[in-house]
Amino acid sequence: MAFNDVLESLGGVGCFQILHTILLLIPVTLLSCHNLLQNFTGAVPEHHCKLPSTGVINNPDQTQLRKFFIPLDQDKKPHSCVQYQKVTVFKPTKKPQEGRNTEYCKEGWTYDRRVFTSTIVTEWNLVCNQSSWKQVAHSIYMTGVLLGALVFGSLADRLGRMEILTWSYLQMGVAGSCAAFLPTFDAYCAFRFLCGVASSAISVNTISLILEWMPNRGRTLAGNFFGFSYSLGQIALAAIAYKIRDWRWLQFAVSAPFCIFFIYSWWLPESARWLILRGEPHKALKNLRKAACVNGKCKEGDKLTAEILCFEMQRDILLIKSTHSLFDLVRTPAMRRMSLCLVLVWFSSNFAYYGLSMDLQNFGVSIFLAQALFGGVEMTAKLLVMLMMTFVGRRVIQFASLVMAGVMVISYGFTPQAMQMLCTVLAVTGKAFLACSITCMYLYTGELYPTEIRQTGIGFSAMNARLGSALASVLHLTGDFSSTILPMIFGITPIIAGFFSCLLLETKDSSLPDTINEVEGRFKDSYSSESEESKNEEQTHMDHSKYIP
Repeated sequence: MAFNDVLESLGGVGCFQILHTILLLIPVTLLSCHNLLQNFTGAVPEHHCKLPSTGVINNPDQTQLRKFFIPLDQDKKPHSCVQYQKVTVFKPTKKPQEGRNTEYCKEGWTYDRRVFTSTIVTEWNLVCNQSSWKQVAHSIYMTGVLLGALVFGSLADRLGRMEILTWSYLQMGVAGSCAAFLPTFDAYCAFRFLCGVASSAISVNTISLILEWMPNRGRTLAGNFFGFSYSLGQIALAAIAYKIRDWRWLQFAVSAPFCIFFIYSWWLPESARWLILRGEPHKALKNLRKAACVNGKCKEGDKLTAEILCFEMQRDILLIKSTHSLFDLVRTPAMRRMSLCLVLVWFSSNFAYYGLSMDLQNFGVSIFLAQALFGGVEMTAKLLVMLMMTFVGRRVIQFASLVMAGVMVISYGFTPQAMQMLCTVLAVTGKAFLACSITCMYLYTGELYPTEIRQTGIGFSAMNARLGSALASVLHLTGDFSSTILPMIFGITPIIAGFFSCLLLETKDSSLPDTINEVEGRFKDSYSSESEESKNEEQTHMDHSKYIP
């Protein structure tokens, strides 16, 4: 019997699988909060140069003083970055803009604190000529996510999924909580970088553990719940940020629970499939028996032995290598083809997704409403995709979601900003399609890569996804100069990736591959089937041509 049959004999999709999946997905909910946290902690409130508090004779009220010292911008609002050159006597009869020179704010800024009492922008004055540092902070976080995907993905294939996941929970809890109370911007960025590293490790190990403990018939549902958790986290973030308007306490609120996740993660078992392939069948047997008891199948679990497990997976154990590297992802023809396509899919999906997600203040509605709206629409779209993936398959959904997302994003770029409602609808719809693509690619990638190198493959793919996220953050620095070009770039890349996704194999109803050789065999079988179909079509055409006069 195959490993899938072992899981089915021990209860299939039973209480253990359900509880195990729930406990793994709760942290993913808060993980999405961290990825989009700077929409709130880095929000830019309305601001203008700080008005002089001393040295002004005939002190007027604040409104008159602001008109006298702060020029108006092209929208007839107080200018954010300049003030009139300082004078010592206030004369109400003098017109404030008559023959006055302006200068850069010298005494700091006054911020509108009606929406947020404090953000990293107001804390460290990241406005005007310092405004780029806000995007730099987010890029540093995304760089950490990129590094975490590369390093921890490979380590998880060597040390185990749970070893890395448990450590990542602790790192996220401690680093995130420390970032909430650090006094300097440099220290804040450093600890956010550590949060990014942990974030990526949590993502790739969570999806692998869910898939490797789930029988074939439950994989599609479990993989889609991974995406649901992320979208639910966006709605939760909107609610938490609405309640907590100080950035430090908001940062702490979404970080501290990871210490709780660290504690209960000691109960979660290591992947039995990975333990068998690593030559530790007795540990795998112990975990399988625990799962069987939770599922109410203790007798079936007692009948299982380490010898049976080794015998059934003997071929894979003999073929598997003791160590793996990134080179294994491109060592053979099928792995090269698969890895290239997945790199493009992961990069483009996250590049466009975070390109749309990182500046909710530009959509013309409440930032809290925009965040909740994005999360709600994504959950609805993912529900539809889950049903379609069950019946249609992964490859078609991956292609359709990428292409449709690209079309929506490009349309958004060409829509005049004055048509605010249409812009919002196009952006939300485009982001929903991208979310569907990301949900599909997590499940799809986990099903395509073999167990012996699954974490390395997912980690490398996720590294390219985070590269896309970081690049999107950097490109936002040029947003003021290329408001139309950016949506074009964010839209074209997923369309290109969509066509490359057509080169991947369909994995619907297929068992998880365990070795690279098994993947190579599946691609060869696919080539043979395609060649046979082509020959049959050609033969049928020739047979029909005989009867044509």
